[in-house]
Amino acid sequence: MSDSHRTPEAEAAPPPPPGGASLRHVRAKGEPRFPDGPKADPAGSHFERRIRSFQPRRSRVTAGQADALQRLWGVWGLDIDGQRVIDLAALFGNVRPVVLEVGFGMGEATARMAAADPDTNILAVDVHTPGQGNLLGLAERKGLSNIRVGNGDAIILLREMLAPGSLAGLRIYFPDPWPKKRHHKRRLIQPEFLTLAATRLAPGAVVHCATDWEPYAEQMLDVLTAHPDFENTVPGGGFAPRPDHRPLTRFEGQGLDKGHVVNDLLFRRVQHKEPPPTG
Repeated sequence: MSDSHRTPEAEAAPPPPPGGASLRHVRAKGEPRFPDGPKADPAGSHFERRIRSFQPRRSRVTAGQADALQRLWGVWGLDIDGQRVIDLAALFGNVRPVVLEVGFGMGEATARMAAADPDTNILAVDVHTPGQGNLLGLAERKGLSNIRVGNGDAIILLREMLAPGSLAGLRIYFPDPWPKKRHHKRRLIQPEFLTLAATRLAPGAVVHCATDWEPYAEQMLDVLTAHPDFENTVPGGGFAPRPDHRPLTRFEGQGLDKGHVVNDLLFRRVQHKEPPPTG
């Protein structure tokens, strides 16, 4: 810690114990967890309070994840503050197509998809700090320059920070199923969300959802089928086979071993035809 950042508490702190062991740093009130990393609440109070489909999970950040957050956030990280429209070409340094992934967990599947398809950029969004650090570390170790990690609310990102028609795809894998009936309103896949997403997806872009919660899968299928901006890529309708580009994760494999059924849905953004002029 530099002299310019010392506090009276730091000045009075006892020296490290013998043997070279260091004392754990205790953050002062208001001190950010990762000064050069993602903000705790990037959008703050700028936007209306509403029912959210996610809740931040507080879990331990490893030393490696913390190091990645500190070193790499300024290079590959994006705080979703809702204050500007993102230039995706500038963000990625190229004009390749961009796919938005909402909720990536620890990022292993995201990294594998990025490695398998280097000509597609992935903007991966989550609020789980350990997962953000883990994905940044994976991107660095594997040389994946086609990943950017977003921190915050995907609704604000779509509504405030992405230009119309700027996305080549949307991936939502294993979102929180909110299984209790009174919580169903918190599920992400709702008509209102799809209407917003459709404005940011280019015609022909594919929305790819996957879940191992069968009642949620059925709701997703009903909502997507009924939405006028999307059409099922499966002839005759229904669920799709898992495409090769979505890797089978360790957690998914464990669920399959327990008899869970995983359903994939792939729906295409349709181009609406302008009605012919009258008169």
